[in-house]
Parts: sequence; structure tokens; C-alpha cells
Amino acid sequence: MKKSLITLLVVAGAVLLLIMSFTGRYNKIVTQEEGVTAAWSQVENVYQRRADLIPNLVNTVKGYAEFEQGTLTQVIEARAKATGVTIDPTNLNEASMQQFQQAQDGLGSALSRLMVVVERYPDLKANQNFLDLQAQLEGTENRIAVERRNFNETAQAYNSTIRRFPDNILAGIFGFDKKAYFQAESGAEQAPEVQF
Repeated sequence: MKKSLITLLVVAGAVLLLIMSFTGRYNKIVTQEEGVTAAWSQVENVYQRRADLIPNLVNTVKGYAEFEQGTLTQVIEARAKATGVTIDPTNLNEASMQQFQQAQDGLGSALSRLMVVVERYPDLKANQNFLDLQAQLEGTENRIAVERRNFNETAQAYNSTIRRFPDNILAGIFGFDKKAYFQAESGAEQAPEVQF
């Protein structure tokens, strides 16, 4: 009787340890997935900041310079397209990330063209409002780069966890999927050529 009670306690203890280990691993995966979602929200936040600054930049430029209507139209259209593309953080796959990134790259390209056009107008470049907006836009671009890097690091930690044994078994059972990364746009390895 005493021997079977000890055996039962040992088995119960082993099962309890197994359940605690399982729970800890599951909670770690959930925490990391939430980290990816939070990092993605911050990426969207800095992109929204850029989209909010663009109307101010365009209006400042418009108020001080006569420039190509096509450039202004491209910026406005690119902003509309970029703000129209959203991703559900629970579905961060390669296709949705590519669509989001293409819309944001289009906006960045349009802004670059606007800045080149602006270089032709010395009065505008000297205007303090424009200089402030330009500094804000530059700061925002830096924030975007930082948040994209943070997102990729968070996604990498999560993806590594769900691929390692025995966490990969839990990930498969509970449907934890790999998260996509931000990637450099094609041609980013070549420095842009600026001509005046």
C-alpha cells in the first residue's frame, strides 16, 4: 500500500512538472507573439506619423513655390495608397508585408522626388517652417528604420522559438505561425543618384 502511494505521488509529481513546463513554454510563445504584434503597432505608428506630416510639407511647399503639379499629385496619391494598406497583426505573412512595404516605398519615392524639386527653390529652403518640417520628416524616416529593425528582431526571436524543439510541437498544435520580416526594397543596395 505504501509503495503504491509513493509510486502514485512520483507519477503525479512528474505529470505536474510536465504540465508546468508545457504551460511555461506555451506562455513564452504567447508573450513573444504579443511582442511581435506590439512591434508591428509601433511600425504602423511611425508610418502614420509620416503620413500625417506630408500634408503639412506639401502645403508649405505649395505656399512658397510654383513647381511641377505632377510631383505634388504623385505625393498625394502615394500617401493615399500608403494609408489605405493595412495589415492584421495576426496575419503577418510575406504577401501582406510585401503589399504594405510597396505602398510605403512608393510614398518614400514620391517624397524624395518632392525634395529634389524643392531644392530648386532657395526661398523655400530658407523658410523656417519648411526647415522644421524637413527635419521632422527626416526624424520620422529614422524612426521608421529603427522600428522596422525592432520589428524584425522581435519577429526573429518569435520565429526562432516556434521552430526550436520542443516549442515547435506546441506551435504546431496551437497554430502559431511564422511572422514575415521587412526586407530592403529592390535596388536598395545601390545609392540613389541626385541631380539638380
